[in-house]
Amino acid sequence: MIAYKVTLICCCISLVLSSTEQEKKQNGTLRKACFELGHARQPERRVNTTLRLAKLREVLRSSITLKELPIDAYIVTSTDEHQNTEIEPFEKRRQYISGFSGSYGDAVVTQKQAALWTDGRYHLQADEQLDCNWLFFREGHRNIPKMSQWLKKNIPKNGRIGLNPKLVSEHIWSKLESELQSSSLYLVELKVDPIDKIWPPNEREPRQTKSSFVVGIQYTGKNYTTKINETRREIKRLGADAMVITALDEIAWLLNVRGRDVPFSPFIRCYVILDMHNIFMYVDISKLSKETIEYLRAGTNILGKDSVTLLEYEAFWNDSRTRYQLYHKILVPSHCVYSDGASHEVYKHISREKRLPRQSPIIHLKAVKNSVEINAMREANILDATAVCDCLAYIENKVADDREFSLHEKNLVQYLDEYRYEQYKSFGNSFRTVAAFGPNAAYPEYEPTPNTNVNIFRNSTVVLDSGGQYFGGTTVVTRTVHFGEPTDDMKEAYTRVLMGLIQLSSLTFPNKTKMAAVDALTRASLWDIGLDYEQETGHGIGAFLGTHESPIKIHYDSEISMHQVFKPGYFLTSGPGYYNAGEFGIRLENILEVYEKRWLERTGHKFLGFKTITLVPFEMKLIKLSLLSTQQRKWLNEYNKQIRELVGAKLKSQNRMDGFYWMMDRTKYVPEHAHTITTQPLLLIISSTVLILKTYFL
Repeated sequence: MIAYKVTLICCCISLVLSSTEQEKKQNGTLRKACFELGHARQPERRVNTTLRLAKLREVLRSSITLKELPIDAYIVTSTDEHQNTEIEPFEKRRQYISGFSGSYGDAVVTQKQAALWTDGRYHLQADEQLDCNWLFFREGHRNIPKMSQWLKKNIPKNGRIGLNPKLVSEHIWSKLESELQSSSLYLVELKVDPIDKIWPPNEREPRQTKSSFVVGIQYTGKNYTTKINETRREIKRLGADAMVITALDEIAWLLNVRGRDVPFSPFIRCYVILDMHNIFMYVDISKLSKETIEYLRAGTNILGKDSVTLLEYEAFWNDSRTRYQLYHKILVPSHCVYSDGASHEVYKHISREKRLPRQSPIIHLKAVKNSVEINAMREANILDATAVCDCLAYIENKVADDREFSLHEKNLVQYLDEYRYEQYKSFGNSFRTVAAFGPNAAYPEYEPTPNTNVNIFRNSTVVLDSGGQYFGGTTVVTRTVHFGEPTDDMKEAYTRVLMGLIQLSSLTFPNKTKMAAVDALTRASLWDIGLDYEQETGHGIGAFLGTHESPIKIHYDSEISMHQVFKPGYFLTSGPGYYNAGEFGIRLENILEVYEKRWLERTGHKFLGFKTITLVPFEMKLIKLSLLSTQQRKWLNEYNKQIRELVGAKLKSQNRMDGFYWMMDRTKYVPEHAHTITTQPLLLIISSTVLILKTYFL
């Protein structure tokens, strides 16, 4: 009886604690080492923002500084005026004011409070980086208020909410305006950015000054004049006679011009207005090389339909307002998956009767790679795998031969970056390299910093997430390694993540299958034991462009994914994972190419499949072979054979023999038949299949 009462009391206490925790999540006060009695030790990477917030609030109260009536709240976004989320340091206003360095998240600062919203990729990171001045709202958790709901509750009647209209897409502006419609709150288009007023120039990195360059037809497969004509046809088909192009990846693809204005992406900062007879490019002309100017036919005295007229970047806002008067309808890019569309400021400059808001046709043109781009993407991934294999061989040999060899996360980042830079046609990283050991690997978007850089031991997993830019191709690869003897839990998690990767990679499906449907197969092996991961499984990837390319997104609970279908020529990532907070993390990521299986057109339906073009071996010591089915083992053997043939030849040709022998050791044949094979539960496979068929036929 006493034991029963004790158990009952413990359950009641647990429920009270759970209820209290949920309440704190909902009001943003569930914070690490905050709002407690005493002085809790602060996380090492936490940034003190007290003084910055005080200065910002002074600006928000000053009508002289703002050139506006004072505002009650200021929304700080994560983007630049081209709606990039990976931005140069000069543009990182939200990071400056909050201390949070993740690529996604929006902040609100009022006279009394400061709050930040971000998604599941950054929950652990944001909680550590934000100091105790900040409320933190974990998007994706139950009953978390949206920003608009919080504003309505915390801003007084007739409150004014300021935003920089260049840094907010029309999609986000309209959505927020609609959500606030029933309140007495108003959005205010600020003429000056308050963060710019308090950010000391000596603490702010200057803008990039490197020159642009042309990518030849041997990598693009099409001259820019061909792409211009294709785009003009789409603009006309959609009912417009001109288009304003603001997304830097679209301009880079359209004109075959690349630059270095955005970290890890080969983009040049500019705007383009395209009509049926002219191409106007607003850019810092001093950044254009002589080769670029000649290629764009901008230096000729005789201008034609394919000649680009160059104008200075800052002239765009005054010049465009006049130029728009010449057109009947102007296509203005709207939201599409990872592409936010044009800013509110761009929309504001075009009269409502002339606007034609549509998804940019360039998104769909560049998503389908031509044969030259496909070959360039394949070659880039072979080169990248060569660098990764050789780097991992060096590291593992050092760890095995020298018991006193000291290895930190940032060492791994440095080694991997250096090996990648050495490769032929390399243009550097496609994003910031991640090396995360032990508990740090449980952060989906962890980034080693001087404060968090830990020593790597032999008792846990290391997640290596990296990618490269090569002339013609962009790569992404994530592998999880272990320098010691993994636990059974680590093996179980790793194997189930691998099973999901194999299930998606080996799938054959009708061409009308929605993207959301295939995600069920990827997660099935984790769902089987009650595990999951919060982030999307996959996203589109460009050819010597960005690592997140619209319109491709793989997530079973995404409205977008429920309507999008695959097309031959698409390239996308597949990156399932498992994150055990405070313990370890597992993630595997490959790039897949969508192709048509023409030999299956027996019933009148077209069928598609995936080719895996990432060619880096998996960590065999982490694979629990007893969990793999016969088909999964066959896939693994075929994959390893492809690595030996393609990457092996490249390693030998570059005389990287340590990398070659390391690769050969990790691609050994796996028995395809065994007495102890455990397959995924039949019910789960049936349910996944039903989901796909339902999506296809309904």
